[in-house]
This record gives sequence, structure tokens and C-alpha cells, in this order.
Amino acid sequence: MPRDKSNGAAAEPDFSVTLSQSFRARVVLLVIIFLAAFGVRVLSWHDTRLEVGKVQTAVTGDYQRVAQMLRQGGISSFLSSSSPLSDLNTLGHPPGYSILMALVDAAFGESNTAVQFVQIICDALAAVMIFLIVAEISSVSAALIAGMLAAFSPQFAWNSVLLLPDSLAVLPILLAVYCLARAARNPRLVSFIIAGALAGVSCWLRANAMLFTFFLAAATLILFRSKRGSRYALAVICGTLLMVLPLTIRNAIVFHRFIPLSLGAGQTLLEGIADYDTAGQFNIPKTDMGIMKQEAEEFHRPDYYGTLFNPDGVERERWRLARGFAVVRSHPFWFSGVMVRRAASMLRLERSRLVSSEPPVSHPLEPTDNLQPIRTIPPAELFAWGISKSSQTKVSLELLTQRLSLVGDDSKYGEQLSFGALSVKRNTDYVFTVPIKIELGRMKISVTDSGGKAYASTIVETLENTPSTQQPVNLVHLSVVASSDERVRIVLSNEASTPPNPVVKVGAVKLFELGPARFLWTRYPRFLVNGVQRLFLTAVVLPPAIVGLILFSVTRRYTALVILLVVPAYYFCVQSIVHTEYRYVLAVDYFLFALAAIAISSIGNLSAKALSLSLWERAGERA
Repeated sequence: MPRDKSNGAAAEPDFSVTLSQSFRARVVLLVIIFLAAFGVRVLSWHDTRLEVGKVQTAVTGDYQRVAQMLRQGGISSFLSSSSPLSDLNTLGHPPGYSILMALVDAAFGESNTAVQFVQIICDALAAVMIFLIVAEISSVSAALIAGMLAAFSPQFAWNSVLLLPDSLAVLPILLAVYCLARAARNPRLVSFIIAGALAGVSCWLRANAMLFTFFLAAATLILFRSKRGSRYALAVICGTLLMVLPLTIRNAIVFHRFIPLSLGAGQTLLEGIADYDTAGQFNIPKTDMGIMKQEAEEFHRPDYYGTLFNPDGVERERWRLARGFAVVRSHPFWFSGVMVRRAASMLRLERSRLVSSEPPVSHPLEPTDNLQPIRTIPPAELFAWGISKSSQTKVSLELLTQRLSLVGDDSKYGEQLSFGALSVKRNTDYVFTVPIKIELGRMKISVTDSGGKAYASTIVETLENTPSTQQPVNLVHLSVVASSDERVRIVLSNEASTPPNPVVKVGAVKLFELGPARFLWTRYPRFLVNGVQRLFLTAVVLPPAIVGLILFSVTRRYTALVILLVVPAYYFCVQSIVHTEYRYVLAVDYFLFALAAIAISSIGNLSAKALSLSLWERAGERA
């Protein structure tokens, strides 16, 4: 061992330097993950900024309406039983997201873009959090892979730009799990209180995590089986109550009812049963409109139709819950099967929109009314040009309305009709406008190149509870930035239509040239991101996740398993009871990626060791 020249004593290794270097390395990795996640989400926003307003418009409108009331009335209106916020229809969701919208609008003006960038930043931080969680229980290499998987995930990128709170509600859940992971090594009472409080913060954004605190407390009891475990578990629950009770008390003051967070549990319970009642034996509608209509008829209250919660929202919710639980009690084995199937569906990755490999149209689409189209294709010409891919497809020209009529075949996603071979110039913004009326079912309309690559597409479907003759005519905008001088065509195809054989009517198609394209340099990062995102399929991610679970089970890493599985276990057991969409269970995907990252890292390390041993043996033989 080297000696210190001053006193001859053995020089000790400087652990403070080693720790400092390790800390700096982690900070660098955190910054890389955050920037990668932020960049991917900005590209997704750039692609979809003109379209996200069309997603879940009714739900988004509810959040924006409550936010506007908060801006106008202030905090006093939130606590007043005589303000517009005392309408029970404002309780369809917890108020956290609307409060956030109101604060962002107060700071930056009424701007959806500002809200979206707040969500983008929070979602990028969520990718950082899964890195920190995995780093606490496994290797830094596994943590880096988990963080990068979350950073590039098209599922997270797409949901982060929607004007919905689903991605925001995940961050406090990840923070709560991180507190639990830290406390597993260094238990302190305050860590468990903070973990519970973070679960409560998530509840302010979405009610889905309302019972998560009990799973977090149960995980604490498993990790700490001594008397301290009970105290820590109680601290978790108390932390959640500290955050949730103010909202419960506010609801009691304003609505004079016991409403822990919001209304809607009964509605989602019934719709969740109807999702799997294919035979219709329970006579439960699958949609909000169907439930309102049935209640109006059942109780002879026409005023129930059109709103879910006002009038008599609390009583109607109790009736819905009683009706749903009656089905559960009378068919327990069937409902258990429903829960298992719904839980299994949470392991499938959502087929989300990928970041485009080409930059989107940068010009606004609205002023087309003031532009002259460079090409107009009347329905008669569409009929003459149309090429049908199916012998079952029926195409005709309506002489009276001068529209093209199309009746699709019974395929799920089959192409029905394509027309046009329209010339477009390289690096130029174009937009097609297509007046289309869908009278039955659901159909996709796309603009593709000669090789079938889609430049733009949108789905049109019928309005619920509206006769076919009263369905509106939608003016669909399909924007295109051509990567070369080429000819493009418009394609109509089925899109899992229910019922099959969709019926559409198409008017005159117009093509507008908007001007030179911008942000063309983004083609390079887009090419990389698009290529990586194509790998985010269930068949690619789920097998290594299962391997990671097996590895931790075989090596008896029970503490790590409890930390990684507490969130999936909650959603499998609780969310599986009610109607579920992919955006409700985004938190599960983070831990799916974590398990997959652990397996990939372990396999990589084993491969590296095997290769190193092989090279060492060869070097020895040569020597």
C-alpha cells in the first residue's frame, strides 16, 4: 500500500471523492433522461398541437369550465354554497386539474400551450423518478434503461400533451413510491407521512388513486414487520388524510353531502360491467348518455337526461353503486373473471401515436376559407377516380346531393376506397379539406404516398343517440408536408366499426398550398425517436418484464418486489372493478418498464462477463 510521505502512515482511499464522483455521475444521468423525455414530448406536442383539442372534448370542456369559474370567483367561490361551483355537475372530477389550469392561465394568460408545457415538464420529471426508484433497489444501469424507456415511451409522450390530468396524476404516485424506497433503507416517520400526502395530491388530480394509500400502508407493514411497521403504516394513511380531508370538508360545506373527492364511481362501475356484458343480460348502458337516458326513463324524470349529477347527483350515484354491487353479488364468479381480464389488459401497452418522422405543418389551418384551393375534386370526379380494394364495398354517386356514397365491407381495418394522384412539392405545407358525413359506424380517412405511407389520418364516427339522417357533416383537415416531389392519394378504410359496414358520404375535396415548411431540421431527431418508439409494443416489453419479475423472485429480492409491485397491485385489484381506459393506468407502465429494464441490464451484465471471460481465456491460451 502506498505510504504518505509526511508521516509514513498508510494513505487511506478518499471515499468523499468517490461519493462526489458518483453523485455527479447520477446528476448527469438525471439531466440526460430529463432532456430526452422533454425533447420527445415537445416533438409529440409539435405533431399534435392542432389536434389535441379534438380528444375528449367534453371532458376537457368540463375542466376548462370549472377553471374559468375559479378565475372569475376566486377561492371564495370555491368555498361558497351559492356560487356556480356549487353545481353538482362540477363534481364529475376532482378540482385539482381545474385549479392548475386557473393558476397557469393567471400566470401566462389563457393558453392551452402553457398548460401542456407544465404537463410536459412534469411528465419528463416522472421519467427521472422511475430512474431514482430503480436506482434505489437495483443497479444504475437498470435505472438508466428504465428512465430512457419512460423518456421515449410514445404512451407517455402522447398523454402528456392531452388537456387531461392523467399523466400529471402519475408523478405524485411515483414520488410516493420513491419515498417508500428511500424509507426502506433509512426509515423515518416524516418519509411515510410525505408518501401518504403525495398519494393524496394524486387524488386531487384524479380520483383513481383514492384507495392507493391503503396499499401503500400494506406495503409498509410488509417491509417493516416490527411494531414500527404499524406506526409507519398509520403515518402513510394520516399523510393522505391531511391532503384529502380539506376537499372532503369543502364538499360537505358546499354540497351538504359526504363526498370524499368527487362523484362518478357508480357511473364507472356500471359502465365497467357493461363493457364485458356482451349479451346485454344486465340491461346496463355502456355510455354516459345511455345511463342518463335510462335513468330519465326509469325514474320518469326527463330532467335527468343530459346531465350525470344534477339534479339528485348523490342519490343517483348511490343508486348506480347499489345496482352495480347487486350484479357483483349475484354473479361473483363472472365478475371475478371480468376483473382478471381487465387487469390483464393493463399489461398491454396502448397503441399510441408515434412521433412523426416528418415535421408537421407549421402554418395555421383555419384561414383556408380565405385561400383559393390549388385543386378541387368534385364528387363526380371522386367517383370516377375511386379504386375499391374490396368487392363488397359499394360506391355510388348521389345525384340529388352531389355526394359520393360509400358502404364499407365487414372487415375490421380493410381499405375501402382510394382516389386521386395529386402532385405535391417537396418541403411545402399542404392541407386537404374533406367534407364527410358518417351515417353509420366508424371510418378512417388518410392521405398516403404512392407506397402507402400515411402522411395524415383522422377517424370519423357517428354521434351517439343521433339518427343517421341528422349526423353532422364534418370538415376534416388533413395536413401534409411532403418529403419529396411526389403524388399523394386519399384513402378511406374501416376502423373497427361497430356495427360493421360503415356508411359515409363525401363532398368535394379541396387541396390548399399553405407555404414553405419550417422546422425541417427536426427530421433528424424525429427519425431517431420514431425508430425507437416503434419498439414499444407489448410483445417486445412484456417478456423482459416477466423475466425481471422472475429474477427478483428467484434471488429473493422481496423488498424490491414490494416497492415495484405496490402500484400495479393496486390498479389490478381496485381499478379492475370499474370501467378502465389506458390513460387511467399509465402508472402501471412505469413499473412494467422498470422490470423490463432490470432484466435487460442483468442479461447485458451476464453477456459482458461471459464475453470478458472468453477473451481472458483466449489471451491465456495465446500466452
